[in-house]
Amino acid sequence: MSTTFDLDSNPHRRLNILTGEWVLVSPHRTKRPWQGKVEDVTADNRPEYDPKCYLCPGNDRADGDVNPDYKESFVFKNDFSALLEDTPAAGMNDDGLLVAQNERGICKVISFSPKHNLTLPELSVSEITAVVDLWQKEFNSLSENEWIKYIQIFENKGEIMGCSNPHPHGQIWSQSEVPMEIVKETERQKNYYAVHRESLLSAYLKIELKKNERIVYENEHFVVLVPFWAVWPYETMIISKRQVNSIKYFNGVEKAALADAIKMLTIKYDNLFETSFPYSAGMHQAPVNGGDHPEWHWHMHFYPPLLRSATVKKFMVGYEMLANPQRDITPEFAANRLKELSTEHYKLKLTK
Repeated sequence: MSTTFDLDSNPHRRLNILTGEWVLVSPHRTKRPWQGKVEDVTADNRPEYDPKCYLCPGNDRADGDVNPDYKESFVFKNDFSALLEDTPAAGMNDDGLLVAQNERGICKVISFSPKHNLTLPELSVSEITAVVDLWQKEFNSLSENEWIKYIQIFENKGEIMGCSNPHPHGQIWSQSEVPMEIVKETERQKNYYAVHRESLLSAYLKIELKKNERIVYENEHFVVLVPFWAVWPYETMIISKRQVNSIKYFNGVEKAALADAIKMLTIKYDNLFETSFPYSAGMHQAPVNGGDHPEWHWHMHFYPPLLRSATVKKFMVGYEMLANPQRDITPEFAANRLKELSTEHYKLKLTK
């Protein structure tokens, strides 16, 4: 039995410093033969304009409204909102065992582009910057409602992530209570800041930049990396180099740099298996209308499910559902794979 511990070959646990939760890493399992499910890749032959799409310019939406002939990004209130602004104040508590409470909110949809057949990696940096501008504008506008306590900006990309419309778009949900993932991240960041007077992610980023083992891409204002505690095979996180607690405080140069980081990362994702790479992505930032939150450090999570190819996915089953998350390939392996990939989209190479 070997007495030398090696992160690249020995099973071990890693701590998620943002949530306090653990992930089991089993790198030795990458040597096992694969006999899992393999599916056919669905051809992506979408037109630039789809007359039946409720997000394309000039088309009718479900509530009867007509989209304007927009040229960049476009936002509107979700026709099928998960949260409603006029939910009555009510709740129930039966001996602390049956507990429910009302939840108010405003949900919006943001179309990234008027073109039906494009995704974020296929947009220009200036076009993605326009999306970032709109994210910031909506964040500022929604936070003016004093009853709103948190604003979640996110994107589900791809059918296997539950995306109901292939037109490039994301969502913004704002709500009257702070959701659980943010509660956990707030507590961890607050505890670290109270002791060190520095944000948790500032300290973490210093270590990552020094080691340079999980860095995927970096520009002047943002770092793209695979977190040390990543759960999903090619999970990544974008962290701002300057500590700000929300998108509200990004200046024009930083917004363009964020657009660049998003474009470079999503190009690498698509290039990995030469497919439109599915993921769920979203910003984590400080709650609003509840104090200054000097401990919070803006970051953006990307959770993609693909594991071995364009069709072989990672499933959260068995041990993951009953105990805690587990992964085989190490975060370091995933980061190296992504880092080595070209920043030129594979579709452009096919046309040359």
